[in-house]
Amino acid sequence: MTRSNGGSRAGSAASATSPPPSGTADDAAQRPGAEPAVATAALEAAELALIDAAEPAKRTLDDEIQALRAICADPKQPLGDRLEAFEDVFESQVGDTILSRARNIEREVGLRQIYLKFEGDNPSGTQKDRIAFSQAMDALRRGFEAITVATCGNYGVAIAMAASVAGLRCYVYVPESYHTGRIEEMQRYGAEVLRAPGDYESVVQVSRERADEDDVYDANPGGANTALQLRAYGEIAYEIYDELRDAPTAVAVSVSNGTTLAGIHKGFVSLYRRGKTSHIPPIIAGSSFGKNPIVQAFLKGAPRCESLQPEKIRETPVNEPLINWASIDGDHALEAIRDSGGWAAYASDKSMMSYSRLIREQQGLSVLPASTAGLIALLDRHQKQPLRPGRYLVILTGRRS
Repeated sequence: MTRSNGGSRAGSAASATSPPPSGTADDAAQRPGAEPAVATAALEAAELALIDAAEPAKRTLDDEIQALRAICADPKQPLGDRLEAFEDVFESQVGDTILSRARNIEREVGLRQIYLKFEGDNPSGTQKDRIAFSQAMDALRRGFEAITVATCGNYGVAIAMAASVAGLRCYVYVPESYHTGRIEEMQRYGAEVLRAPGDYESVVQVSRERADEDDVYDANPGGANTALQLRAYGEIAYEIYDELRDAPTAVAVSVSNGTTLAGIHKGFVSLYRRGKTSHIPPIIAGSSFGKNPIVQAFLKGAPRCESLQPEKIRETPVNEPLINWASIDGDHALEAIRDSGGWAAYASDKSMMSYSRLIREQQGLSVLPASTAGLIALLDRHQKQPLRPGRYLVILTGRRS
């Protein structure tokens, strides 16, 4: 079910409390021989009077959100009230992200009708808020008091934020070798950040063990909550449909674990089965060169994703969000690419930096370079074999330090 944009509960400004006096601009404009300049000045004065007399709304959106958060986080409140308040916050703050046509990019690359779905509009700047809030609500409903996740940065912030709204304790595990700039942000939301040895995949296992041992909600990808996560990302497809009134010609997504890609595909499959769209769009995957099992499996024609050798993967500040030697939801994503008639390709750090800069300069969006990998995979195909006319949509993530 598509969530409506509940972003404005504040009342509209009231109009002026008294009518304009006689001899106003309207009168002046109708009198024979009235000077235009005099009439214009009088009209402007009347308009300013209306503005000055307007009364502000009694409550702002921020006031109401803070009141709802207070209910969510209070364990003394009835569970039903906490869930209702949390859902109100969720619906008004997460999703319904901007979708715009990138005409300047079209001119640069020679492909018409490129649309950008900018997930940087979410509170933490990424699409991770969608599954973070879905799982925090699930944890609250099921009676958990704490939630845990492993992260390289963005997902940890999203979970920490959602947990703070829900009144849940939050344990975020980060590989001790990672130097994400978002740890302080997680801590501001009240999360306990714990360093663990090994890479991301190893730290996921540490977080899972904490969940099992201490009866903590496991928000990691690839576990028992995969279906919930895919449904949450499926909302992106519903929002695209709301704007375009059909499925786009193709959808390009950057991939790491593959959860976002698989969820978007699931959403479009649902829309098509319900007769809302004329087709299921091909899904295009892009990731860091030689460092993602999903892209590798597609290019090799392998039936399933096979783990890469961790020691051969080199992380950089650009590719770190995409690095994944064992894509946790990789098989779901691989199936989505193939079933939809899509394709997958690699992107270099240089290309991702270049397209991030291009989008900032030409479209005014500050995007994470790694999130341009899907766009690069799309345009790489177009350069080799021009794509047919249509509406091509790219998912982008906001750039945060």
